[in-house]
Amino acid sequence: MIPDIHPFTLFLASIFTSNILLANFLGMCSFISISKDMTSSNGLGMAVTGVLTLTSMINWVVLKYILIPLDLLYLRFIVFIVVIAATVQILEMLIDRLSPSLYIALGIFLPLITVNCAILGVTLFIEIRNYSFIQTASYAFGSGLGWWLAIMALSAIQKKIKNSPVPAGLEGPGITLVTIGFMAMAFIGFSGMLIVQ
Repeated sequence: MIPDIHPFTLFLASIFTSNILLANFLGMCSFISISKDMTSSNGLGMAVTGVLTLTSMINWVVLKYILIPLDLLYLRFIVFIVVIAATVQILEMLIDRLSPSLYIALGIFLPLITVNCAILGVTLFIEIRNYSFIQTASYAFGSGLGWWLAIMALSAIQKKIKNSPVPAGLEGPGITLVTIGFMAMAFIGFSGMLIVQ
């Protein structure tokens, strides 16, 4: 049974109250590593949003029209990962062709979108919650925008912190993790406004 949640509500909730990164802590590795530079953060945010939206919709179609009718549900994890890997490979070739500087800046983290747990996590949330195609597109796009918003916010905060005095024990990863904790608390402050889970 498809849950009776308006797609716009899902869209807003996936950005704020159910942010895939700050509420579920999925996709943290590339989030922390790339967030030191605004340009790379923006590029990776766009890439993750595109991959997340596209792969979630493709995986929904594959699940509903191929795996379920053919009783092949036991293959869903492998199929989902293959779809994600193929999409990331195509995106990687496009970025290399259109923006070589962004391709070099993203480095190893661009192909690592394939194993970014946020991408597979959104697909699995969609399957578990039994969203319709419109709900899937809305939730996936919102989750991507939420991830993008979070990495850009962390990148901006880290730029400010770079010029500020930080206690010796918190320099480097310490202050980054504290900042992420405060960001997560800020996003959790929106909870109660929109409930989708």
